[in-house]
Amino acid sequence: MCMLRVCWETSATYRGPEDLCIAAMGGVGEPGGGPGPREGPAPLGAPLPIFRWEQIRQHDLPGDKWLVIERRVYDISRWAQRHPGGSRLIGHHSAEDATDAFHAFHQDLHFVRKFLKPLLIGELAPEEPSQDGAQNAQLIEDFRALRQAAEDMKLFEADTTFFALLLGHILAMELLAWLLVYLLGPGWVSSVLAALILAISQAQCWCLQHDLGHASIFPKSRWNHVAQQFVMGQLKGFSAHWWNFRHFQHHAKPNIFHKDPDVTVAPVFLLGESSVEYGKKKRRYLPYNHQHLYFFLIGPPLLTLVNFEVENLAYMLVCMQWTDLLWAASFYSRFFLSYSPFYGATGTLLLFVAVRVLESHWFVWITQMNHIPKEIGHEKHRDWASSQLAATCNVEPSLFIDWFSGHLNFQIEHHLFPTMPRHNYRRVAPLVKAFCAKHGLHYEVKPFLTALVDIIGSLKKSGDIWLDAYLHQ
Repeated sequence: MCMLRVCWETSATYRGPEDLCIAAMGGVGEPGGGPGPREGPAPLGAPLPIFRWEQIRQHDLPGDKWLVIERRVYDISRWAQRHPGGSRLIGHHSAEDATDAFHAFHQDLHFVRKFLKPLLIGELAPEEPSQDGAQNAQLIEDFRALRQAAEDMKLFEADTTFFALLLGHILAMELLAWLLVYLLGPGWVSSVLAALILAISQAQCWCLQHDLGHASIFPKSRWNHVAQQFVMGQLKGFSAHWWNFRHFQHHAKPNIFHKDPDVTVAPVFLLGESSVEYGKKKRRYLPYNHQHLYFFLIGPPLLTLVNFEVENLAYMLVCMQWTDLLWAASFYSRFFLSYSPFYGATGTLLLFVAVRVLESHWFVWITQMNHIPKEIGHEKHRDWASSQLAATCNVEPSLFIDWFSGHLNFQIEHHLFPTMPRHNYRRVAPLVKAFCAKHGLHYEVKPFLTALVDIIGSLKKSGDIWLDAYLHQ
């Protein structure tokens, strides 16, 4: 999920709203359309060319990218711009074995393989391992068996009643907030209660659109996308395309600098390995040894209200996402038409700001308690399961925490299986624990309050490391 960062940051990950347009420029490419692989597709019936990892590693450059899926080599150099998830997302896996990422992100593998056929340029040499580098082949094999077991248990099938009730309770809260003001008048008590209820509703909207963005509710990706546009646009006022572009990168490479937008927060905050780097280079844009304190001033209060609002609007305008813009406009029209008769234009704007600030606190604390205290740094080229577990932890479950966090307290299960409906995380968790125990992977579960406090502790630790490097190196 996301952490506060300035909209126009100068990192390699994000250079402005035009950079976000990569996800929208080509739309969904057609199978067989415009791949143009450099090596050229092998003629029908001809043996596939053989490649070694040392050759594949050379193709991880702008405009020249190969990847490996199920031991087959694909040239995605030109087609990446047409990738529905954006060229950055698929490019993060260039020169790697992307088999597990391919399975994790896609529902209908038969359909997606149609896009791969014209990009096929060869296969790994028989003597080459399926993964490059010092990765544990048995661990990878066991993880794929775990995924197959989850599929056999039908844990990727959604309970539509569960999600219908979620939508129903969101709409009920929206109505309840309005009725409070309508029946009691725009006094302080009714206004505060309405703002709290609307903030909870908005928080639950984040969770529901998140489910839809991962295509974990409906069997067809298109149905999920249309429903996500409604929830994200009409109920929240944001762009579904903008969210998916940045969030899918987070899932592909969690807590990896320049690949996960959520941890690219320098120079506002320093996380993980960036603390040492900034210290050694004598960079001091802010008093980072006090970042755990100014976090309370600019982190939770302003993420949704300022950072998300500005970045989201810039994305829709520059990338010409007119449908998303219309959906967002419908949200603002509904909100102001509903409350301006009671508060007037200025009062309604203040109510909106109050809701966004409250919602922003929820977003930062709930989404970052699973990630910020974990390992954050540069690419380590781990296998899928190990990379996800290194960047995530769980929070002890309860009926309230499950609901309040949108089941993001099961962050490990969610990151291993992004398309799994969240109501099945409890069922797959014992299998994941057994898998971790077998391979010595740390399956971390924290109490809720401990997880929140660890965010501050992690920021303080990073600030102290920066100060030490700044003064002594």
